[in-house]
Amino acid sequence: MTKRILFQDTTFRDGFQSVFGARVFTRDFMPAVEAAVAAGITHFEAGGGARFQAPFLYCGESAFDMMDEFRKTVGPDIRLQTLARGINVVALEQQPADMIDLHAKMFKKHGMTRIRNFDALNDVNNLIYSGKCIVDAGLEHEVVVTMMELPRGCSGAHDPEFYAGVLRQILDAGVPFTSVCFKDASGTSNPRKVHETFKLARKLVGDKVELRIHSHETCGTGLAQYLAAIEAGCDGVCVARAPLSGGTSQPDLFSLWHALKGTDYDLGIDIDKVMEANRVTKECLKDYDFPPEALGVDSEVIFSPMPGGALTANTLMMRESKTFHLYPKVIEAMAECVARGGFGTSVTPVSQFYFQQAYANVLMGKWEKMTDGYGNMVLGYFGKTPVAPDPEIVKIASEQLKKPVFTGDPIKDLEPGIPKAKKLLEDNGLPATDENIFIVGAFTTKSGNKGIDFLKGNFKTSVPKKDPAKAAAPAPAPAAPAKAEPTPDVGGNLYHVSIAGQAFDVRVRSH
Repeated sequence: MTKRILFQDTTFRDGFQSVFGARVFTRDFMPAVEAAVAAGITHFEAGGGARFQAPFLYCGESAFDMMDEFRKTVGPDIRLQTLARGINVVALEQQPADMIDLHAKMFKKHGMTRIRNFDALNDVNNLIYSGKCIVDAGLEHEVVVTMMELPRGCSGAHDPEFYAGVLRQILDAGVPFTSVCFKDASGTSNPRKVHETFKLARKLVGDKVELRIHSHETCGTGLAQYLAAIEAGCDGVCVARAPLSGGTSQPDLFSLWHALKGTDYDLGIDIDKVMEANRVTKECLKDYDFPPEALGVDSEVIFSPMPGGALTANTLMMRESKTFHLYPKVIEAMAECVARGGFGTSVTPVSQFYFQQAYANVLMGKWEKMTDGYGNMVLGYFGKTPVAPDPEIVKIASEQLKKPVFTGDPIKDLEPGIPKAKKLLEDNGLPATDENIFIVGAFTTKSGNKGIDFLKGNFKTSVPKKDPAKAAAPAPAPAAPAKAEPTPDVGGNLYHVSIAGQAFDVRVRSH
């Protein structure tokens, strides 16, 4: 008998993030969503990750309004899925327990069905409470083991036995879940390793648990990973569709359909209807500027695992700061940051920690400036890394950041977030709705609160459209009592650099 392989269409979340840095106006793509439903697609990635942050920060829109519109467009029966980062959920940094719980409630309220939940360090302690909140809110919880390939010469984690060990910890901890996903944000895991990982995972969970894989074509091996996983017992995959598939995005739906011909597996799609849906999507996005690095394969990423979803956000930043010519050197420098940083998986936010540190090492000299994210990671403030970081790097981080090594629970001593957010809203004359509370909590930075900026209407869009007038056009007013304003200056680390005699202020930020 032919086995039906399940698939999630990631075009409108990870596709957007991987190609446009997640900066897409809601009004521009909803006709494409409608066409995809008409083509028979029943499972979409609809938000979360950078597609929670970017609407507020770059599109002048509320992500909650976007999710509501998504649900209205697809109807009540379609599965809508979002992405969360364990104790970070969809925020710029770790969130206190009350905000983690509010995240799940808000995403349930705004039409989501399932949340895929990962921790970049594969620290299972960071998944226990967040997973419970997701299930308690009435959502499906897809728990994640994160994957990547290590730089050459490295070992000690990120092999099949390591991934099986993480899954075993999830089972032993009693984390509630509906399904399990192995997520390779950089697409760098060797396909044979993927095959062995799924064989071990199937033995651990039995035949009834849904196993899924998520990867990217960034270095050209995503489709091979999917075939290896399917042959080892994988039930479902993430695929994108033209013009947002391949390259830094997910493997293409048609490519996988074609590769499965003559096998015992099938995707169950109507090719002609999906072709029409793709045509509509292309038409909807015809005014957008597709960066060339998003469309091709970069095999050097194998040695310095840069996720597709972060690559274009970083190259966009480098273009804006006129440092794009340094991109090859930064990618090369990432390998050392991974090798000496404890092997956290190169996925948000750790991928940005690696990139930020590599960027600083190239601009300012090796380890002359320890960035906050990378430094706090090696010191233990985000949880336990898979292996101990290089002691020399830990010493440099401790000295520069003036902080000791931390071995406790990253959220245990965090002050409750809801009372602080309420007060901030009241001080600014804004209503303390649950949505506003979460927005304010999620966008706190050292330099201010981007959530308050949004709600007070300080807004300026930054969307990659060919016509600057269309890119700067005001977005529809959000339902929340405010306008909106994102600026490119979102937290991160500010550097004053000189290139070819010209001075620049450069802020490295996370997405």
